[in-house]
Amino acid sequence: MTHNGADQRGSATSVQVEPLTIRTGAVVQGVDLSEDLSDEVIGGIRGALLRHRVIFFRRQRLSGEQHLSFASRFGEITAGHPTLSPEPGQPHVLELDSLAGGRADGWHTDNTFTDRPPTFSVLRSVVIPPCGGDTIWANTVAAYEHLPEPLRLLAGTLRSVHTNAPDIASSVTFADEAARLHEQEFVSTVFETEHPVVRVHPETGELALLLGGFAQRIVGLSGRESRAVIGMLQDRVPTPENTVRWHWEQGDVAMWDNRSTQHYAVNDYGDIHRVVKRVTVAGAVPVGIDGRPSVALRGDASAYSVVGAY
Repeated sequence: MTHNGADQRGSATSVQVEPLTIRTGAVVQGVDLSEDLSDEVIGGIRGALLRHRVIFFRRQRLSGEQHLSFASRFGEITAGHPTLSPEPGQPHVLELDSLAGGRADGWHTDNTFTDRPPTFSVLRSVVIPPCGGDTIWANTVAAYEHLPEPLRLLAGTLRSVHTNAPDIASSVTFADEAARLHEQEFVSTVFETEHPVVRVHPETGELALLLGGFAQRIVGLSGRESRAVIGMLQDRVPTPENTVRWHWEQGDVAMWDNRSTQHYAVNDYGDIHRVVKRVTVAGAVPVGIDGRPSVALRGDASAYSVVGAY
């Protein structure tokens, strides 16, 4: 099934979009991201993102500069990462190299330990294993909408604290020295942010669960209680009905809406080399159902990102 890209109000564009599942994911056909795309095409891509949460462009040939140029059409670009070093000479690019510890194999939304998670992330494949190394995305709007009513009512009253600090309730082991050094840099500056568990999407008005691996405790609950509540709600996110799995090919580009997704990079390719590069678009401070925004508790993220329009 193929349809024209459309924003939430349904205005048609020339972008050809092929949905991968009913709830999550689509392939955008016939667009060369290395070109100077028209405003109409960019609008169609944005509309596809709002509708499908994550979209994919097959076999692109993007330079680093073209990657940045494309992402910048959707808003102001952030630094590569709040704590990890950027690609040399490219302060706005985060390189995730499997041989340097860059394996994000846990469900998360990008950088929710800060008070300004990005609006969009754009990931470009550079070195892809012959098998393995897929990425899975989950629709957090659908996860919220399909909660039983008692859980929806509970979730809307809760706030959780997200942090990049290690969870003291878990023991961490490292596969090698590169992974240990990567984690050491990741926690070199500790951030903590209090977020609503249910956020309002600023463009569509939809409600989405805001959880993932950086959510460590629920405000007002003990550690044990927090783990139980977070686990109960988080388990509703990566269900088969809510997810899409992408089998990477060389040159593929994925773009996703951090306000309505979580993702997981499957770590099933052993010692085979895998490299992807990510650029992120600045996001607004999340706001809950009650109108209360997220609050930074520890760490100043202003050097990482301005607060974007969305």
